Amino acid sequence: MGDDIVKKKMIVLIAFIYIASMLFCGDGVGKKFVEEKFPHLTYSDKECDDSKKKELRIVEDEDTAGGILSYEELAAMENENASVRNNMLPDTDQLAFVDEAEKNGELAELEEQQNVKMPQVDMSFDNLVKNYYQVDKTTYIGADELCEDVLLGRDMSIEKSGDGPDILIYHTHSQEGYSDSLDTSETETVVGVGDRLESLLREKYGYNVLHHKGQYDVNDRDHAYSNSLPEITEIIEKNPSIKVVIDLHRDGVAETTRLAATIDGKPMAQIMFFNGLCRTAARGPINSLPNEYLGDNLAFSFQLQLMANEYYPGLARRIYLKGYRYNMHLCPKSLLVEVGAQTNTKEEAYNAMEPLADILDKVLK
Repeated sequence: MGDDIVKKKMIVLIAFIYIASMLFCGDGVGKKFVEEKFPHLTYSDKECDDSKKKELRIVEDEDTAGGILSYEELAAMENENASVRNNMLPDTDQLAFVDEAEKNGELAELEEQQNVKMPQVDMSFDNLVKNYYQVDKTTYIGADELCEDVLLGRDMSIEKSGDGPDILIYHTHSQEGYSDSLDTSETETVVGVGDRLESLLREKYGYNVLHHKGQYDVNDRDHAYSNSLPEITEIIEKNPSIKVVIDLHRDGVAETTRLAATIDGKPMAQIMFFNGLCRTAARGPINSLPNEYLGDNLAFSFQLQLMANEYYPGLARRIYLKGYRYNMHLCPKSLLVEVGAQTNTKEEAYNAMEPLADILDKVLK
C-alpha cells in the first residue's frame, strides 16, 4: 500500500516537472498563457543565458518545408538568403543595365545609320575626273558640274511611303544575261538580278519596291529606250510615291575582261553607275533630249560611288558619262546601273546586290 502511494507521488512530481518545463521554457501555447497571465513568473534575459536560449529554442521555417532549424542554422540560412538576395540585386541591376545598354546600343546604331556621313574626298575637278569618272570621248563635262556644290550639296534622302512604292526597278535591256545563263528567261538574265535587289531593299531595308519586268529590247535593241519611255512614264505618273528609279543593266565588254571582286568572302560582279549628259562633243547640247534633273542625277550617282568606295572597296568601277539622256529625266533620283558583264556569272551578279542595296540605303536615309 505504501509503495503505491510513493509511486503515485513520483508520477505526480514527474508530471508537475514536465508541465512546468513546458510552461516556462517551451515555445507552445502554455508558454504564451503563462507569459500573459503570470508575467512575473516568466524568465528574463538576465536569468537565461543567450547561448542556452539558442540551444533550447527551435524554429520551423516555411521555406524549409517543415524542417526544424536551430537559431544558428536559421541565421546561417538567412545570411545565405540575404547573400543571394544581395547578389540578385546587382544581377538584376546588371541585367537592367545590359538591357538598357542594348537599347542604347541599338539606338546609337540606329542614329548612326540614320546619320551616315558622306566620306570626305578631294573635290577638285582634276581629282574627280581622274579617280571617279570615265568621260566618254563623245561627250564633255566641266568643273561647274563636277564640283562640291552640285555633287554633295543636294540631299538625296527620302521619306519612306506608307502605301505606294518608294523605288521603281526596271530593265531597258531585259534580255541581258551572264556567262552561265541558259536562256533569256527572267531568272537567267538581269531581271533575276533585279528580283534579288528588290527583295533586299524590301525585306532588309524596309522600302516599298515596284519591280517592273516589261521587255523593250526583244528583236529591237536599238530602240529600247524609246520603246520603254511611254510605259515607264505612265508607271511613275500612276505611282506618285515613287522617289527613286533604277534602270538595271548588264554591261558588254571584251571576252577577255573580267569585272569581278571578292567582298566579304563572296565573289561579286563589279557595278558601274552611268549618267547621260544630254550633249555630244560634235553637236553640243541635244535640245530634243532635255533633262532638268541632270544635276540631281549626277549627285545621286556620285554619293553612291563615295559610299561604295568607303564601305566596299573594289565594288564600283568609275562612273561612266556619255552623251545621251537614257530616260534619266523621269525622276531626280534616276539611276542607271551596270551589274557586271557577259563574262560574269549569275552568282556574282546576285551577290553584288547585297552591297548595292546597302549603299542605296545609306544614301537614301
